[in-house]
Amino acid sequence: MAGPRVVVIGAGVVGAALADELSARGWDDITVVDQGALPAAGGSSSHAPGLVFQTNPSKTMTEMARYTVEKLVALGCFLQVGGLEVATTPERLTDLRRRHGWAAAWGLTAHLLTPEECVRRHSLLDPGRVLGGLYVPADGIARAVAAVEAQLARARARGVRVLPRHEVLDVRAEDGRVTAVRTDQGELPADVVVCCAGIWGPKVAAMAGMNLPLTPLAHQLAWTGPVPALAGRAGDPGPGGTHREATRPILRHQDADLYYRERHDRLAVGYYGHRPMPVRPEDIAPVGAAEVMPSVTPFTPGDFAPAWEETRSLLPATREAEIEEGINGLFSFTTDNMPLLGESAEVKGFWVAEAVWVTHSAGVARAMAEWLVDGHCSSFDLHECDVNRFEPHQLAPEYVLTRDCQNFAEVYDIIHPLQPPENLRPLRVSPFHARQRELGAVPLEAAGWERPQWYEANAALAEGRDIPAPGEWAARHWSPIVGAEALASREGVALYDMTALKRLEVAGPGAAAFLNRVSTGEVDKAVGTVTYCLLLDHDGGIRSDITVARLGRDLFQVGANGNLDLDRLTRHLPADGSATVRDITPGTCCVGVWGPRARDVVAPLTTADFSAEGFRYFRAKRAYIGAVPVTALRLSYIGELGWELYTTADMGLKLWDTLWEAGQAHGVVAGGRGAFTSLRLEKGYRSFGADMTYEHDPYEAGLAFAVKTGKDDFIGKRALAAREASVRRRLTCLTADDPADVVMGKEPVYDGDACVGYVTSAAYGYTIGKAIAYAWLPAGLAVPGRRVHIGYFGRRVPAVVAREPLFDPAMKRLRA
Repeated sequence: MAGPRVVVIGAGVVGAALADELSARGWDDITVVDQGALPAAGGSSSHAPGLVFQTNPSKTMTEMARYTVEKLVALGCFLQVGGLEVATTPERLTDLRRRHGWAAAWGLTAHLLTPEECVRRHSLLDPGRVLGGLYVPADGIARAVAAVEAQLARARARGVRVLPRHEVLDVRAEDGRVTAVRTDQGELPADVVVCCAGIWGPKVAAMAGMNLPLTPLAHQLAWTGPVPALAGRAGDPGPGGTHREATRPILRHQDADLYYRERHDRLAVGYYGHRPMPVRPEDIAPVGAAEVMPSVTPFTPGDFAPAWEETRSLLPATREAEIEEGINGLFSFTTDNMPLLGESAEVKGFWVAEAVWVTHSAGVARAMAEWLVDGHCSSFDLHECDVNRFEPHQLAPEYVLTRDCQNFAEVYDIIHPLQPPENLRPLRVSPFHARQRELGAVPLEAAGWERPQWYEANAALAEGRDIPAPGEWAARHWSPIVGAEALASREGVALYDMTALKRLEVAGPGAAAFLNRVSTGEVDKAVGTVTYCLLLDHDGGIRSDITVARLGRDLFQVGANGNLDLDRLTRHLPADGSATVRDITPGTCCVGVWGPRARDVVAPLTTADFSAEGFRYFRAKRAYIGAVPVTALRLSYIGELGWELYTTADMGLKLWDTLWEAGQAHGVVAGGRGAFTSLRLEKGYRSFGADMTYEHDPYEAGLAFAVKTGKDDFIGKRALAAREASVRRRLTCLTADDPADVVMGKEPVYDGDACVGYVTSAAYGYTIGKAIAYAWLPAGLAVPGRRVHIGYFGRRVPAVVAREPLFDPAMKRLRA
C-alpha cells in the first residue's frame, strides 16, 4: 500500500520504531532524519539505562510497555531478567499490593514476594531492610541503542531512507498543511511530518507553530566500579553461549527514589531524589559542541551523595565499591506524566510522538502507525495520551515548568487517586467560589478548577446519622459529611457547582446536520429538546458522551467532557463553514439544583413554567431566575428532580445567592463531588474516561439507547453492526455489603482464581447501603446474582453482580 510522503524527525527509539511500524504497514515513502550520528544520535535513547518496569496505573501504558518488551525480545535487544520493586516501609509494602492489583487487572504476570524471596531473587539486598517486594518476570533491560539499530535496519530493508547528521531548521506549511522539512542539507517534501525529537520536541514543534508542554529534566545516573559480589554470575554464559551483562532482576527502591541494574561486575544507580534540574530545549548543547552527547550534562556529586549513602545501606556489597562515573542525563517530563501523541490542531499533517521513554517506545510507535495509516488506533486507548487534551492554561510556560518539576519530584511517590496538586492553586474558580469558602468547602481540582469535595458547614447533617466509614485508602480525601450531603440530596434539595463541565456552542445553518453526522443521536428535533449522544470513531469505539441541547434553529449547547471533544468537533466541521464550534466554558457557569424539593425552590423564582407538564425531563428552556437570565436544562446527574441552570460568569454569584436564599425555607444544602459520585453510581450513569474509553463500544457499555441506527449515516455507524452481534464483555454493576470494601478503581476482578476484568468507578451508595463498583467483565459473567471477588490491597473482596440502576429504576423521581 503506497502512502504519503512522510518525514520522521528523530531517530531515537521512538522514531526508529515508528519507521519500522509504518513501513511494515505498507507506507513506502518514509524518510527519517536526525542531527546526530546513528545509531547513537545523542538524545535520551543514547544514554538511557534501559530499565523496563511494565506495571503502571494506566492500562494503556502497561499495554504499550508489554508490546515494547515483546518486540525487543524478538529483536534480541532485551535482557528479560525480571523486575523487582522492594518495600522498606509499611506504606510502600501496602502500595506494592495495590501495584500487584494493577498488574493483574491489565493482564501482566506479577508476584508478591516475602523478604526472603526478595533476597533470593537479588542477593545484594540487606535482608534486614526489606519488608517485601513485587516481582514481574517479564521486566528487564532494553538495549536502547541496539533497538534503534535493529529497527532502522528493518525499515531500511523496506526502502525507508535514513539521513543522519541532518539538522532540522524549519517545518514548512501552506494553507494550514505541512509541506516540507528544511534541513541544513536541503529540503524534504512532506505530506506528513512526525516529530519524535524527544528533549528537542518543543523546539521542533514550535517550528510548526505548536506549543508542546514538555520539559527536559536532568536525572542522575551513576556507575560503580567493580563490586566483588557481582564478579561471578553476571559473567556466566547466557543463551547461545554469550556472556550476559546482567542476571539479577532490575531493582527499584522507590522509598528512596532509587533504581539499580547490573552491567557485568558493576552496578548502575539511578536517582530521582535530587532537586529538579530543568533545561530549556534551546539551551541543550549542539551535537558537535557537547562534551559527551547533547542529552548528558555534567554529574553533580553533591546531589548524588544521599543516593550513594542509601545504596550502601540497602545493598551492603556496594560498600566495597566506589562511584566510578556519573551523568546528569536529560529525559522528557509532562504535566500529567503521560506521552504527547497526535496531530497538531493548527497544522494538518504535523504529528508528534513525544515524552516517550524506552519502556513504551515500540508500543507508542505501533499506536502512531495505526493512527496514521488507519485513521484510528485499534491496539490502545489513547485518550490519556492525545496531545490536544490540555486546557489553554495547561500550556502556559509557568504551568508546564512547575508541574513538570513537581512530577519529577513525585515520580516514585505514593499518589492517591484523588490527591490534588499543591502548587499553582487556585487557577480557575467559579463565580460561586466566595460562597463556597464561606461554607468551608474542601476543594480538590479538576482541569484547573477548584471543585468542592464536601462542605464543612454540613457537618451537623452527619450528626445522628449512621454514615459508614470506608477503609483507610478510600477514607483519604473523604469525610462523613460526604454521606450526609448525599442523603440530604435525596431527601430535600442541594446545589452542586457544575461549572467545571466543558460547555461548547455549535452554531450555524448546518449545525444540526453536522451534529447528526458526528454523533449517534438524533439532534435535529424541536427547539428546547436535549439529546444524550455518543461520539464514535470509525471503528465504532466510544470517543466521548455528550448532551446536546437545541436552543434555537441554528444554535446548540453541547455538554462535553474536555478539550478533546472540542478538538474532535473542530476537526470534523463542514468545509463550507455552515457550522462553527466554540468553547463557552470560561464565560459561563452552572448550578445543579437537584432533589425532591428542587421545584419548590426554583418555581417561585421565575415566571416560566417549571411544572412537570410545562418543563419535561430532557428539555431546555430560556428563563429568568429572579434577575438572572438562565438556560435551564432539565437534567440530573444524581438521578433526582431538578435542573442544570447556566448563566454568564458575571451573573453567577447572583444566581447562587438567589437560589440559596430561596432554598433556606426548604433546607437547601451545598453538595460536593464526593456526594455527586455516590449518587451518580447509584443511578448507573457512566463517566467517560473512567467507565468507558476508546476501546469500548456502546453495546458493551450499556449505552445502546443512545445510538439511533435508523438515521442517516454517522461516524462509526458501519462498524457498529459487527460489534452489536459480538458483545464479549459488559460494563457491570457490582455491590458489596461491607463499607470497608469500598474500592477506588483499577482493581482486578476475579472469578475463582482467574482475573476476568477490572473496576472502573467505585463509591459507597449511602441511599442503598452498599459499596458500589462498576467493572468490565466477560458477558457470560455479567448476570445479576453472579458472585465474583475484587482484588484490593492483596485481599479478595466478595461482590455480586447487581441489576442496574440500583436507585429509582422506574425513573419516577427524575420525571416528577
